[in-house]
Amino acid sequence: QVQLVESGGGLVQAEDSLRLSCAASGRTFGSYAMGWFHQAPGKKREFVAAISWNGRITYYADSVKGRFTISRDNAKNTVYLQMNSLKPEDTAVYYCAASLLTSSTPTRDYDYDYWGQGTQVTVSS
Repeated sequence: QVQLVESGGGLVQAEDSLRLSCAASGRTFGSYAMGWFHQAPGKKREFVAAISWNGRITYYADSVKGRFTISRDNAKNTVYLQMNSLKPEDTAVYYCAASLLTSSTPTRDYDYDYWGQGTQVTVSS
């Protein structure tokens, strides 16, 4: 049983920065690969970034490479998404997720087992 709660979303202007946090409760947070996904209005949920259980491997969607950084602090049971140079196209609900597949770092939503409620990020143009 893992509970995930996202925070840090809000309304910002293009080119602004924002850091999302995902706080986990439950056991063995440090054993999970973690990911961020987002869902824009009228769109399907899509992959944003992922990080391995030990933080040594990261993956990013092409649309956010060079702008977003995923990180984790297992001592604090928290994963972060630093978002720089935000664009209106980044507007979406952002979800964090935990995967039991710790032998790899998944980028597909069906490889994740636990999900947060989401936090809204709105980037004005």
